[in-house]
Amino acid sequence: MRTAFALVLAIALGACGSTGPGGGDDDDTTTPPDGDVPAVPPDIKLVSPDISIDPGQEVTYCWYFRTPNTKPLAIKHWASTMTPGSHHLILFTTQTDAMPEGTVSTVNCGSGGVVPAVWTYSAQTPTADLQLPANDGAGKPVAMEIAAHTPGFIQMHYNNRTDSVIKAHVEVTANALGEGVAYTRTAAFVTYNASINIPAGAVGDVESMTCSVPATSKFWMMSTHAHKQAVHTAVKNGGTNGAIVFQSDDWEHPGAARWDTAPFFSFSNGKLTYECTYNNTTNSTIITGDSAQTDEMCMASGYFFPATRPVFCYNNVVL
Repeated sequence: MRTAFALVLAIALGACGSTGPGGGDDDDTTTPPDGDVPAVPPDIKLVSPDISIDPGQEVTYCWYFRTPNTKPLAIKHWASTMTPGSHHLILFTTQTDAMPEGTVSTVNCGSGGVVPAVWTYSAQTPTADLQLPANDGAGKPVAMEIAAHTPGFIQMHYNNRTDSVIKAHVEVTANALGEGVAYTRTAAFVTYNASINIPAGAVGDVESMTCSVPATSKFWMMSTHAHKQAVHTAVKNGGTNGAIVFQSDDWEHPGAARWDTAPFFSFSNGKLTYECTYNNTTNSTIITGDSAQTDEMCMASGYFFPATRPVFCYNNVVL
């Protein structure tokens, strides 16, 4: 979830540690054990080309695509797989093609781009599964909107810790609600702390920011993201002294909090605080950056509804 989030800075608004957000057990793309009922084919299937990653190499690629759907879709379920060596994937959608369809490139991938992009789905485990709530509390399912032939790209962060070249790729699938089914739109809420400054040798250094959340919003998932110096991450309801909504001591796989049924979760005073605690065992100051090995990040990420657009909060400013 590296500084591709700089991409979101350009959003007219119209992404390391977890499935983030992702998870769940219900995968309706799998074949039933007894084989009596055919598997439900995905409405969207995206498979990136194999990429050779050298031993010890840490690198971020982006693969550019257009979704195959010929009609608008209301997505109810995402799933993904990553081959060994893949650290995370983030699926961004865009209004126009950032690069020609099929392009695989490191250019403007890890540290920003030239086309506004919307974080749509992400994962950081070899297999991930994101089932959206089936009932918004008023009888409607919650869904994400994907227009016909939507352009986008998948950011793929690779870290080959082996002694051999590996061939790596990712696969993302999505299933939609039936045509004409009424739904409530959901979208991503993403924060990014660009001001991290951890002094050399610091222990228990806390980096914290507070963001406003959309009025009347209900969250159904929340997680965090950080790099290896982090010993604790947390999302709080309100300010720094607010009740803990989600926390983790595992920087690489923090998991996520889920609220699958009404009343879901609402930040009571319209504020969300995200913070990360770090131990810096190096002799250098650590700041915000791309590398999971030498830089740091602190983020909260989740999904909310009803939504008219995704929301990105840079430091403490909602864009």
